[in-house]
Amino acid sequence: MEKTECNVHEPVALYEEGPSYHVIEKAIHFLSNHVQEQPSLSVLSQHLGISEGHLQRMFTQWAGVSPKRFMQYLTKERAKHALRQSKSVLDTALDVGLSGPGRLHDLLVSCEAMTPGEIKALGAGLEVFHGYGDSPFGSAYVAWTGRGICHLIFSEGQSETHEQALFQRWSGACFTRDDQQAQGIINTVFTLKKGDKPVHLLLKGTNFQLKVWEALLQVERGALVSYSQVAKLIGSPNASRAVGSAVGANSLGFLIPCHRVIRETGEMGHYRWGIDRKAAILGWEAAQSDADD
Repeated sequence: MEKTECNVHEPVALYEEGPSYHVIEKAIHFLSNHVQEQPSLSVLSQHLGISEGHLQRMFTQWAGVSPKRFMQYLTKERAKHALRQSKSVLDTALDVGLSGPGRLHDLLVSCEAMTPGEIKALGAGLEVFHGYGDSPFGSAYVAWTGRGICHLIFSEGQSETHEQALFQRWSGACFTRDDQQAQGIINTVFTLKKGDKPVHLLLKGTNFQLKVWEALLQVERGALVSYSQVAKLIGSPNASRAVGSAVGANSLGFLIPCHRVIRETGEMGHYRWGIDRKAAILGWEAAQSDADD
């Protein structure tokens, strides 16, 4: 059933995305599939059909590192090393009783959960703003209320399917379309750094899902965790499968960092918005983290 918006700000044209992310995604797909071969810049540029110089500049501008350096972030060896580091940090946190988001490091995100009554009311009386914008990882669709961001997914451009899914999830709410403000929020989300005012989220989920999502907020940028580590962190060490389901149900992409959860083998596993995008985010975050260090 189509949802009628209470208010419609005249939609603005999507900000010009350009070819950069699409080229980056193709490059990452090629690098991921040939990581053992360590393809040269020349081989990669030939595969993409662009010059080596242009590819080097584009990739470095996007990631902050060269394609060769970026490829090092995609290896299983690096992933396993990151898992071992996370295990040490999380085990220490558990040993000294640090539980709950925000105790391990300075959070860039704060959150509150909707009450059972609010969830049952399906957002009745709530005004939800929504719109599209461009991110470092392609087009994104975001929704927010006066209490925080409640929805963020990656989208291949504007999609009625995505909009209808949002309308059904918050079927009692009043909706206002605002692409310009959406772009501003997306810009803020993907440029957050330590010391900035945290972005606030409004979470809607079961008690178990909330525990998993809040645990993920303890995982720092550039770090990785396994499903079993998350299960242990929330006090349910035998619930790895249920953790996977909660990770898959996350509708606040990037902000609730489900992309940082990988298999214990070092393999990336599944991702709601595509494995190449997951690799792009993880490599990008690792490069940003190295730059901060």
